Amino acid sequence: MATSNDIKNGTVLRIDGQLWSILEFQHVKPGKGGAFVRTKMKNVLSGKVVDKTFNAGTKVETANVDRRDFQYLYMDGTDFVFMDTDTYDQIMVPAATVGDAKDYMLEGMSIMIASNEGQPLYVELPSSVVLEITYTEPGLQGDRSTGGTKPATLETGAEIQVPLFLDQGTKVKVDTRDGSYLGRVND
Repeated sequence: MATSNDIKNGTVLRIDGQLWSILEFQHVKPGKGGAFVRTKMKNVLSGKVVDKTFNAGTKVETANVDRRDFQYLYMDGTDFVFMDTDTYDQIMVPAATVGDAKDYMLEGMSIMIASNEGQPLYVELPSSVVLEITYTEPGLQGDRSTGGTKPATLETGAEIQVPLFLDQGTKVKVDTRDGSYLGRVND
């Protein structure tokens, strides 16, 4: 058991038999009254996000979360198959658990999977990945100086906004948290 003062981003709490991951927290000490901790939590299984406030020093039950490196192998039906890089054991993770991470995963990529008692909770990608543009409208002469963007489809099937001058076949760095374009990658 821990107290609400121990809450940090990424902490997983067990509340009413469900697991909740802390997305944001703020310790508040108002002029009057007792201190409290304001949190934004995400239900690990359903993905529902709620705001919850704990009084300072309140006992909270933390869940033991095991984060391990896996290699993404392939998709099998609606499940994703990963291999533990230490033991070479393969696990199947449902698409609902992988969520939007599928838009940035390539076969062979190293990915962190968090699990609790053998149950995969969520997939953690690197903060950025390099992917190739498989389709985008051709750029026009003179597009290099303007700040406009256009849609581009990546090799994973995800669609992001890129500058007008980028062409098909270009490798780009993409932020996995919000899908934003970070820059062009030269081979």
